[in-house]
Amino acid sequence: MLLLAVSLEETPVEPASAWIMLLFAAVMMATYVGVAIERFHKTVAALCGAAVLVVLGIALGLFDYPKIYDFLKEDLNIFGVIIGTGILVDVVGKSGLFHFLSMWIVRFTGGQASKLFLTLCLVTFLFVSVLTIVPAMLILSSLVLVICRSLNYKPMPLLLSVAICANSGAIATFASGLPNIMVGTAAGIPYLHFLQVSLPYAVISLVIAVIGLRFFFRNDLPWKQNDEQLAALQEQIDTFDPWALVEDRKVLLRSAVILTLTVIGFALAQQLGVGMDFVAMVGATAALLFAGKGVEDAIHKVNWTVILFFMGLFVIIGCVKQTGALAWVAEQVIEVSGNRLELLLPLLGGFSAVASSIVDNIPVAATLIPIVQDISGGSVPAEPLWWVLIICCNLGGNGTPIGSISCVIAIYALKREAGVHVGWGTFLKLGGAIMVIQVIGAIAYVMMFHHFGWIPSL
Repeated sequence: MLLLAVSLEETPVEPASAWIMLLFAAVMMATYVGVAIERFHKTVAALCGAAVLVVLGIALGLFDYPKIYDFLKEDLNIFGVIIGTGILVDVVGKSGLFHFLSMWIVRFTGGQASKLFLTLCLVTFLFVSVLTIVPAMLILSSLVLVICRSLNYKPMPLLLSVAICANSGAIATFASGLPNIMVGTAAGIPYLHFLQVSLPYAVISLVIAVIGLRFFFRNDLPWKQNDEQLAALQEQIDTFDPWALVEDRKVLLRSAVILTLTVIGFALAQQLGVGMDFVAMVGATAALLFAGKGVEDAIHKVNWTVILFFMGLFVIIGCVKQTGALAWVAEQVIEVSGNRLELLLPLLGGFSAVASSIVDNIPVAATLIPIVQDISGGSVPAEPLWWVLIICCNLGGNGTPIGSISCVIAIYALKREAGVHVGWGTFLKLGGAIMVIQVIGAIAYVMMFHHFGWIPSL
C-alpha cells in the first residue's frame, strides 16, 4: 500500500508533443494487435513492445532508464500472488484433492445430464473463485472430457458451459481473476469489498449464463432420461474410484487445510496488515513444507510466461503514460460525458467489455487503470468506475473465442482431445449474446448500488 500511495502522489506528467503521443500509442496498439491475432506469443509481443518503447523513451528524452523500475514497483505484489497461488495449486493438485472432488461430483449427480450440467456450472464458479481461472479451467477441462467419454455425452455443451461460467466466477473475489488483482491493487480495494459488491453480481451473471447455455444447448444433451438410461449410467459411475489418484490420504487432508487457510488469509489480509502477495507466498511455502514432494517441479509449474507478459505490459503502460497520452484520453472521456457518472459508467463498461473480447482483459485493464485514476476525483466518485471496470473486463471475455483464457483453454481442449471445432459464428451466437446481457446488467447493477449508497467507500 505504501508503494501505491507513493505512485498516486507523484508529480503530474508533463505532456509530450502530439506526434510522440501518437507514436507511443501506435506501438502500444501494435503490441495489442499482436496479442490478439496470436502471430507471436503474447509474452514475446509484450516484451518486444516494451523494449521498443523504452528505447524510444530514452532516445527522445522522456525519461531516464531507472524510471522503468518505477513503472514496475507498484505492481510487484501482483507477481507475488501469481507465484504463490501457482505453487499452491500445483501442490494441492498432486495430492489428488481435485480429482477426488471431481469424482464426488459425478457420483452426486448420478450422471444425469441436467444435474451434471448445473453442478458443473456451480463447481466451476466455486473453483475459479478459490483457485483463479487458469488452474481451475485446466482441472475442469480434463474432468469434463473424462466424464463425457465415460458417459457418452457430447463434450462441447459441457466444456463451453464451464468456460463461460468461469468468467462469472472470475469476478467473485479479489484473487479469482487477474484483472481483479490489478484493479484491486491500483485502487486499494480490500478483499471483503469484493464479497460485498462483485460477488452478488457474479451470482447474477452466473444465473444469466446458465439460462442462456441451457437454451442454446437444448437439443445437444439428453436432458430427459428414463429409468433404464439412469440405471445404466449408475453402473458406469459405480466403477469410478475417487481415491485413484490419492497416494496419501494424510497429504490430501493437509492440502485441503492449507488451501482453506490460504483462502481465509486472503479475506483477512487487510485486517492482518499484510498484502495478498504475502498470504499467497505463505500458503505456497506451507504447501511445499507439509504437502509437497517435488519442490523443484512445483516451482517450475509457476506460470512464468504470464509474469513476463505482465512485466512487458506494465512497462508499455508506464511508457505511454509518461507521454501524457492516457491523461489526454481521460480528458476526452470527461468532455464527451460531461463528467456525468450516468454516461461515464456505460462508456467505460461497454468499451472495456468489447475491448476485452477482442484483445484480452489483462492489457485492457492495465490500460484503463490510469485513465480511471485521471477521470475520478472531484464530482466523479472513483468506486463505481472501478467496479464497472472489474466486472465488465471479466465478462467481456465471453464475447469471442479469444476473449478469455477460459474460452481459449476449452476450445483448444475440444479440438485436441475430441476433434470438435468451434467456429466464431457458433461462439458469437452463444457467448456474444450472453455477454451483452451480462454487461448491460452489470452497468445497471453498479448504478443501482451507487444510487442507494451500497458501494463501500475507499
